[in-house]
Amino acid sequence: MTMIGNNLHQIHARLDQACVDAERAPGSVALLAVSKTFGPDAVYEAALAGQRDFGENYIQEAVEKIAILREMAWPPGHAPLRWHCIGPIQSNKTRLVAEHFDWAQSVDRLKIAQRLSDQRPEGLAPLQVCLQVNPDGGAAKSGVPPEEALALAQEIALLPNLQLRGLMAIPEEGADFAAQYAVHRRVRLLFDSIAASGAPGLAAFDTLSLGMTADLEAAVHAGSTMVRVGRGIFGKR
Repeated sequence: MTMIGNNLHQIHARLDQACVDAERAPGSVALLAVSKTFGPDAVYEAALAGQRDFGENYIQEAVEKIAILREMAWPPGHAPLRWHCIGPIQSNKTRLVAEHFDWAQSVDRLKIAQRLSDQRPEGLAPLQVCLQVNPDGGAAKSGVPPEEALALAQEIALLPNLQLRGLMAIPEEGADFAAQYAVHRRVRLLFDSIAASGAPGLAAFDTLSLGMTADLEAAVHAGSTMVRVGRGIFGKR
């Protein structure tokens, strides 16, 4: 087994144990491999080990990587990769995201969502979107304030070429499990309130993207359905 394959095995074991501890079904939390700054060969190695979903922060770097990986030799029957944009999306990069990604998890403005919808090519499935929220008010963090999230979600859910799937957050790093759990739980409660709002376009509102290498256990206990792991899979950048 390769280093990346072994790391993936260990992360899945951590996820399964976290699910058991939280009285959730093992395998019920998806794993997003954060491959930013790592080259196509690292992604290829992870994909051969069974990983399908990859997250990228730097859009131009990601587009180049996606193109290279499409041309690489794959075993027969290998499932296509799914690409998630998890970094800030500026107006001049929306077309690249709309054309090359399957998910955009970092949408926090209606203007960006509208451009993604307008620029999604015909023939592609709707772009799967998460609304990024800033649960702890960190000045260096992107994301809509929690009190504005429902109104923004209601507007984004009506855009024709997007499918609003849930919430994503990157909170400040907590000092311990209790602190990590508390901030993740706030996002979970916000998620629940939006899901229960009855607003149109929320039929597929099922994704809570929370937790990274250091705090995935707390995120799983809080209700995360997808954790984003980079260092734990690929090593230090």
